[in-house]
Formats: sequence, C-alpha cells, structure tokens
Amino acid sequence: MKISTFCLVLLCFFQSARAILDPVDFLALQSIRRSLHDVPGSNFFSSWDFTGDPCNFAGVYCVSDKVFALNLGETRAGSPGLTGKIDIAIGKLSALADLTVSPGRIYGHLPQSISQLKNLKFLGISRNFISGEIPAGLGQLHKLRTIDLSYNQLTGTIPPSIGKLPALNNLILRHNRLTGSVPSFASAQNLNRLDLNHNSLTGSLAPDSLPSSLQYLSLAWNQLTGNVDRVLYRLNRLNYLDLSLNRFTGPIPAQLFSFPLTNLQLERNQLCGPVEPFNEVTIQTVDLSYNKLSGEISPLLASVQNLYLNNNGFTGEIPGSFVERLLAANIQILYLQHNYLTGIVINPTAEIPLSSSLCLQYNCMVPPVQMTCPSKAGYQKIRPARECNQHH
Repeated sequence: MKISTFCLVLLCFFQSARAILDPVDFLALQSIRRSLHDVPGSNFFSSWDFTGDPCNFAGVYCVSDKVFALNLGETRAGSPGLTGKIDIAIGKLSALADLTVSPGRIYGHLPQSISQLKNLKFLGISRNFISGEIPAGLGQLHKLRTIDLSYNQLTGTIPPSIGKLPALNNLILRHNRLTGSVPSFASAQNLNRLDLNHNSLTGSLAPDSLPSSLQYLSLAWNQLTGNVDRVLYRLNRLNYLDLSLNRFTGPIPAQLFSFPLTNLQLERNQLCGPVEPFNEVTIQTVDLSYNKLSGEISPLLASVQNLYLNNNGFTGEIPGSFVERLLAANIQILYLQHNYLTGIVINPTAEIPLSSSLCLQYNCMVPPVQMTCPSKAGYQKIRPARECNQHH
C-alpha cells in the first residue's frame, strides 16, 4: 500500500531541512527491526543499517527529526513480505501519521501501544496472521481516517469506540473471526466505506446505527438478523451494497432501487414480500436469489443487466419487457428458476443471443427449449403440479 499524496508533499517540503533523527525514534526503529525478519525471497531490511541515517531506510519517511510514515515490507506485487511480531516500541513514534504493513506472515497481537500514536491517520495491516482483539484504544486516535485490518485472524468484538471516530472514512475488517454485534457508527459522519464481510457477527442493526455518508457497505457472510428496511432507507448515497448470506428478514424497501447503486447483493437471506421499485431500475447487477420474496415480477426490473431472482416464491407471467431486452442482448443474466412462474411470451423460433443466459426451469410452466442454467439448478424442468396448485 502506498503512502498518501498528502504525506509525500509534506515529505518533499521538509526533506531538505531534516535534522538528525530523534533518539527516541531511533531506538524505536531498532526494536521494531529486531522483532521482524525478511521471509526468504524478501530483502526489505537490506538497507536497514543503523550506522547510517534511518531516514534513508526502505519504508521509513521522515519529517524534520521524526518518523512520519512507516511502510514495513516490500511494495512489489507478489513479494513474500515479513515475518515476526510488531514490537510495542511502535507506540514511541509520536509523529507517525501512516503505518502500513505489506502482506506477509506477521503474527501475534496488535500492540496496545498503537493507541499512543495520536497523529495516526492511516493504519493498514492486511493479509497477515495478526490474531487477538482489536485494541479498544484505537478509538482514541481522533485523526484516523482509514483502518484496514482485513484478511487476518482477529477475534473478539469490534470496539464501540471505533464507531465514534470523527474523521474515519474507511473501516475494512473483512475476512477475520470477529464476533458480537455491529457497533453504532451514527457519529462517524465521514464514513464512506464499511466492510465487515466474512466474520461471525450476530444481532440486528439499530435503525440509526449507520451514517447516511456511506457509499460502500458490505456485511455479507455473517449471521446478522432483523429487518433491513428500517436501516437501509436512509443510506441514499450507496453505490455498493452486499448483505448476502445473513439472516435478514422483512421486505426490501422500494426506495433502495432508486439509490445510485451499481451492485445490489441481498441473496441468501430470509427477505419476504413483493419487490416493487418506484421507477425503472438502472442498477447493473441485482441478486435477490434464495429468499422468500413473492408476488409478480415488476417490469421495472427489465433494465437490469444481471438479474438473479431464482429460488423465491414469485408468481404470474414474466413481463414482455424482459423478453424484448433479452432478445436485444441488453440482459446478460436472467435467472428465474425455482419459482412459481406460469408463463413467458416468446416466439419458439426466437434466437436468444449467445451473450445472454436465461434459466426458467422448475417453474409452473413448460420452459422454452433454449436455456443456459447453472448446474445447481438441478435437472427437473417443471415443478410438480401439486406444488403449483398449493401456491396459487
């Protein structure tokens, strides 16, 4: 991960006026070096010779006589990175604004001393083997803008204090082993990206727990419950939403389809009721599969490029607008299998474009011959009549 442009401008400005490195920072870098090692194939520490100026070391950036940014590990793609533990001396680098650790094999806990870095704006330690809990003291670092601790082995809960950080823009904790509930982020009014994907979070979201500033929200692959409509209707700046593989219930709020979304993933929950957008839906990908949705399919969904409505309880005929857009190659994926649909008006000789996938099997009708279904749709073409009769 590269340090920000803001950091580099400051570095260039101060580089010429730099004094000899502060002794406290010098000793801290020595401790950090002793507890970390190059993985075979990495030569990151080859420049770390303490008989010279530490401000010329790889990954060390100074302003005046203090370490301003620390980028531990190679930035080259595919580099094996570092191993060892992050030493508690990291907390002595009082001017540190940017702490980045490249992907590697660093293990052990995040030292509590990180909470002493009052000037820290960027904390990025992803794709390592960091374990233990997230230090609650991170919530005292009021200048923090980005926390990325994704793809580690963190356990415990997300400290509620992190949800109150006033400058926080990005919180990325995906692919860990975090438990407990999602804390309130109501006072994090600058939060743009919240990614808690692939953890073991439980409980429901309070109606006002997420700020309207959110543009990217991923809570997929958890065990979250409760109604989504009360939480989502305020988040009208969202351009990416993934709540898939949870246990959310209730109806999908109609206004959600009017948000500036490019991707809407709500599959594999327990959402119910009809799907009734107010206007034509311009979202590129909409996945509502494996829920308990019902009613007729809205013609306003025909403008979606990739639409997954399979494994629900939809009934009635497929609107003609879907057929028109499918034959014009404007729909790439239309998965409607495993519902209770009763018909589609399509000319038997019509050629479905090769770029389009249509699956209609296991409904209450004889599907057209030309279909491209995924293998997990099974081999039964038509739903048994008794199931269709019970459903109508």
